[in-house]
Amino acid sequence: MPLKTSVQEELPTVNLTPMIDVVFLLIVFFMVGTQFADDRSHIELQLPGVGRVDSAGMSPVRSEVAVAATGQILLDGTAVSLDELTQRLRNQQAEHRGIQVVVRADGQATHQQVAAVYAAVSRAGVANLKIAVQTSQPQWR
Repeated sequence: MPLKTSVQEELPTVNLTPMIDVVFLLIVFFMVGTQFADDRSHIELQLPGVGRVDSAGMSPVRSEVAVAATGQILLDGTAVSLDELTQRLRNQQAEHRGIQVVVRADGQATHQQVAAVYAAVSRAGVANLKIAVQTSQPQWR
């Protein structure tokens, strides 16, 4: 049985195909997830009216209520009192059925301040209430 006396060493090669596939998938992912600017907004048009449209087919109006650490209440960036908050949300609720209210409270705001805002939103008749929080790792480990 003849023995091979010369051994040919194979040089290692890098297969770039999987890396290229991943790069293309990332490009597609970010292109799909990107919100492109609406170029139609630069065109001056006088759109025809169609009369009254039922608001059930429209997207709900969204208002944001912020509670600062000092207890200050902001409705869509404007400082308001609890009574003003209730009245303005009641007016928005009358104009747009199904209004959505998002409450964003500072982590240092007291529970009493936030509960007062929830009560004011409830008195305004808003049923679609959301609470904004930031997710993080639990601190009690």
